[in-house]
Amino acid sequence: MFCNAAGDTAVAIALAGTIFFSGATSEARGQVALFLGLTMLPFAIVAPLIGPFLDRFSHGRRWAIGATFAIRAFLCWVLAGAIAADSVWLYPAALGVLVSSKAYGVTRAAAVPRLLPPEITLVKANGRVSLAGVVGATVSAPIAGAAAYFGAEWTLRLAFLIFVLGTIAAILLPAKVDSSEGERQVRGALGTGRGTGVPPKVAFALRVNCGPRWLSGFLTMYMAFLLRAEPIAGWEDRTTLLIGLVIGGAGLGNTLGIVIASVARKINPAVMVVVALIADIVICVVAAALYSVLAIVALGLTAGLMQYLAKVSLDSTIQTGVPPRYHSSTFARGDTTLQLAWVVGGFVGIAMPWIPQLGLGVAAVVLAAWAVFTLGSRPRRDAAAQPSAQPSGSPA
Repeated sequence: MFCNAAGDTAVAIALAGTIFFSGATSEARGQVALFLGLTMLPFAIVAPLIGPFLDRFSHGRRWAIGATFAIRAFLCWVLAGAIAADSVWLYPAALGVLVSSKAYGVTRAAAVPRLLPPEITLVKANGRVSLAGVVGATVSAPIAGAAAYFGAEWTLRLAFLIFVLGTIAAILLPAKVDSSEGERQVRGALGTGRGTGVPPKVAFALRVNCGPRWLSGFLTMYMAFLLRAEPIAGWEDRTTLLIGLVIGGAGLGNTLGIVIASVARKINPAVMVVVALIADIVICVVAAALYSVLAIVALGLTAGLMQYLAKVSLDSTIQTGVPPRYHSSTFARGDTTLQLAWVVGGFVGIAMPWIPQLGLGVAAVVLAAWAVFTLGSRPRRDAAAQPSAQPSGSPA
């Protein structure tokens, strides 16, 4: 995870001025909408193709993880040349890096349960993995920024070296990653017989997660436009700093979520996803009512914190509730669904009038309606209590 986050950070810094939009104004809405649509492309490939492909190689996880690093290393080298020569291969190679990055996330999440120490929970293990990613990004960012001074191609060559190291580290993972000994299968899960759905508790966790992810997309786009068009009184000449404070709050919230998941003795995933959704509703109401610097920073912090805790709870629910053979497909489907929720939220944020009380009030209403829907469809206790697991290898 350290090499993955470090490499992806270097790539993001290299491409920041060439692919991603750099400003948010009323004239930029169409460009930003196009960007939102493009963010779905990696997931459109990962879900129907890469997820099932990785499932077929459940006994070769080390090589699958290593391949996602090796492909990115090769594409970063191609990207470096494409940027230097202003080649048309820039965009296909960048898309390939994004797809490979998503494939790594799916494969890594599917491999975590195989390396889980008996004394810690999956939520805590996922938190520690994410914490390693934060460290990797923190170490890589200043080095990549310094390399960017000499040109984006040098930052991409740095990413190439990081991904090569990641390839080697993945291949050297313990052999236990490739072993299915002791794993348990879930009756009636994905791909068995005619059943194509996921277990009720997994479906519920995914539905609830769509709320925090929708809010993330909404705030990303809405606040970027709102704070430039209608800055808070006294901050008219410091809109960039204002946006930075909100982004910083979201980043701090995400980091706090990682720390909490890493050190908490026990987190109930089914409860945590609901708490995250309710907390987002409350903070949206508070931010709409007060609309001050403190309120919007608190909004960013809460949204970042709750999105992470909800997602790590979803990951642990999938890891325990879906047969290992179908982990990759399930994670790919889940990531695609959550990205779609993010994109929908972003489109709503772009279209919303720049009236903070109206925009944030609408966000609170949408989340409240989603909470009513999801809580009404939560799994019943008697269904959840039914035995759903049996030893691997038993007839399903």
